[in-house]
Amino acid sequence: MEYILLILLGIVAGTMGSLVGLGGGIITVPALLFFQKMGWLSQPLEHQNIVAISLMAIIFTAFASTLTNHKHGRIDMKSGLIFFLGAGPAVAIGAWAGMYVPEGIFYILFGMLMLFTTYLLSVRDRIKPLDINSDISRVFTCQGVTHRYSFNRYIAIAISALAGFIAGIFGVGGGSFYVPMMVILFKFPVHVATATSMFMILLATVVGSISHVMLGNVVLLYVLFVGLGAYLGGVIGPTLASRLSGRTILVILRLIIVVVAIQMILKGI
Repeated sequence: MEYILLILLGIVAGTMGSLVGLGGGIITVPALLFFQKMGWLSQPLEHQNIVAISLMAIIFTAFASTLTNHKHGRIDMKSGLIFFLGAGPAVAIGAWAGMYVPEGIFYILFGMLMLFTTYLLSVRDRIKPLDINSDISRVFTCQGVTHRYSFNRYIAIAISALAGFIAGIFGVGGGSFYVPMMVILFKFPVHVATATSMFMILLATVVGSISHVMLGNVVLLYVLFVGLGAYLGGVIGPTLASRLSGRTILVILRLIIVVVAIQMILKGI
């Protein structure tokens, strides 16, 4: 029963995460904390273990999502690799820094991160792109439509580094920063930003997971079961994205995140 629960968690987190380009950690971490509280897990977990499990499971989601998005030609890999220059080293540093965050503070900060993510999901479609000084231009054709956009590599690397650091500490993908950065600052089309975000998350979570393995935080058996579900979710999410608007799913997701975030902040206090 325990392992079926973990697989189902992976499917839900992977589907929701890949659908909106977040990765799924925003669902996996609080869910595992809840499972731990209810006594549904046979092995006791510290919050560092949960962060490591979440981050490694995101690899499965991001890999499946990246394969699917690549088939549809949605990923701007050249831009994604530039952004990874900031995210890669930062996620490793974040994994190390997370070892020193007290549990109560972890709950409060993660709850605040969840509320911030919900806000970005709510306003993402209504925010107009900003005009900034750019030094890299892109002409990207996706599904027969040619898009033109540009970005400043230094701003992109700096924001990606912040997202990577947060991902390493909390076990999330970092997509709550990547997608708004690409859409709001650099005028990426939303579907290209979402797909490119998952590609960046794949690279960053591999680095972060290696760091957690070296720190001894990984519970491999739990990673495998959550990861199996996450892989399936990573296939389902992009498929739904090509067929559905996803608005109803996003409304439900935002409501769940808000309720869980408030509970985590209260627990931390």
